[in-house]
Amino acid sequence: MMILKKPMTIILSFIVLILILLVVGKVFVSLKFKNEVGTLFSESGNISHKKFHYNQLQGLPEPVQRYFRLVLKEGQPYISYIRLKHDGLFKTDQKKDWVAIAGEQYFTTQTPGFIWKGTTSMFTAKDRYISSTGRLVVSLFSILKIADGRGEKYDHGELLRWLGESVWFPTNLLPNQHLQWFPIDNTTARLAFSYNNISISYIVSFNAKGEIIHFQTQRYMGDGGLTTWIGIVSNYKKINGVKVPTTIEAIYRLKEGDFSYAKFKVNKIEYDKPFKF
Repeated sequence: MMILKKPMTIILSFIVLILILLVVGKVFVSLKFKNEVGTLFSESGNISHKKFHYNQLQGLPEPVQRYFRLVLKEGQPYISYIRLKHDGLFKTDQKKDWVAIAGEQYFTTQTPGFIWKGTTSMFTAKDRYISSTGRLVVSLFSILKIADGRGEKYDHGELLRWLGESVWFPTNLLPNQHLQWFPIDNTTARLAFSYNNISISYIVSFNAKGEIIHFQTQRYMGDGGLTTWIGIVSNYKKINGVKVPTTIEAIYRLKEGDFSYAKFKVNKIEYDKPFKF
């Protein structure tokens, strides 16, 4: 028995060390994320002095006018900062099972930007567009980095994400020097956005109520080529005086079939609170 005591002590010490490293690592990651949120908000400004008025809708495609009349009220201040929380399901590969995920996300509008952190039982994913730069980092158990995507394809893809998720803060979809709407038919319109030498666009579909229900674009799938990407939103609710969807599904349309990889349900949205939850 005495012979086994030393190996058991070594094993227990090793386990304790691993647990300490995990705790320290998670604390470090949490502090780093808080700093990144602070950087995001510091790089943008407050535009709540601007107000939405229905006369701004003149000349816009008919379904776009219906949308803004539905989701915004006369005199609605422009939204500057957004923070939200969600839960849902996530899939890393078509052949993998869905896993539960919880996320929090922060956006700015005067300067395009966002940061998102999604946490599962096994990994943490962090998506961001800050300082005109896109990046995707995935870490095992929140501390061991297993993927770090960056470069022009990620700049393009993360700016697309920011624009599509503007359905959660719809004053960001009003026309400005960077953003335009173009007519297609009574239920669809093209949304075009140009910023920092990147031009992106969506084909946006609306239902009879005026809700945006579907948007489609060409997006890089990781480091691969451009692929059809689809976002489906639903379950609109009035939150903070603004009508927004509370569920979203993200899909890549591949040759072998649609790859649905994210199904999120928003639990909380708050405006113009430029600090972390």
